Amino acid sequence: MTNKEDTPLQPGEAELHAYVDGRLDASRRAAVEARLASDAGAAQRVRAWAAQREALRALHAHLLAEPVPEHLLHAADQLNERSRRFARWQRWGGMAASVLFAFALGWAGHVQWEARLPGGSARPTLAFAHQAAVAHAVYMPEVRHPVEVDATQQQHLVQWLSKRLNRPLKVPNLSATGYELVGGRLLPGDGGARAQFMYQNAGGERVTLYIGAVEGAKQKGMEETAFRYAKEGSIDTFYWVDQGFGYALSGKLPRPVLLQMAEVVYKQL
Repeated sequence: MTNKEDTPLQPGEAELHAYVDGRLDASRRAAVEARLASDAGAAQRVRAWAAQREALRALHAHLLAEPVPEHLLHAADQLNERSRRFARWQRWGGMAASVLFAFALGWAGHVQWEARLPGGSARPTLAFAHQAAVAHAVYMPEVRHPVEVDATQQQHLVQWLSKRLNRPLKVPNLSATGYELVGGRLLPGDGGARAQFMYQNAGGERVTLYIGAVEGAKQKGMEETAFRYAKEGSIDTFYWVDQGFGYALSGKLPRPVLLQMAEVVYKQL
């Protein structure tokens, strides 16, 4: 009779995340691969997480060869301490490790920008654009769950996100540019909730509209701004602020094409 203690434990969700991140020893990696061979659903989730991870790495590929600045190492230590506290929780709510990495990366980028500005003051609109690009990189590759609420429930989607952002929202119609609404989701951000609307054309190309209050914009006299442009790796973003509320349109499109779409969005909002 087989001793119960000698029976390997079946891999759970946390181990699937660790597998994607390459943090398992040989025996546990073999156990995970055995599960993936017989569990099509788990295998598909792992492939999606791996795609998100690679998208994030590609987004900041130019930074991988650079030495890590001291202030970022300090920020990483703080994040590690928070992660150790989170690890005490019994459930992760199904959140992929790649998504946690995305927002950790966003915070690290925020710290880096803050250090570059005179007097250590952050430029909130630039941080907002960076967060929009990271959110685009995370959810753009998703196949099964690119959005939380799809376009067939547009009225519910708008009401839900308007309530969470404490502001009446509109969903721009981009059909004139060849893009149709896929749906949207709620995301966290500096100082409050964020909404992300995703659009897709007939060729499968996607753009996302990221919306939320820009923390500190009113105090810094930036209730309104003109269009501004930012590029994060292969992702282009046009962003602006209107009455302290930020909007950022992101995608892997030629700059003139994305600008034209941003103008369409702006006129409808």
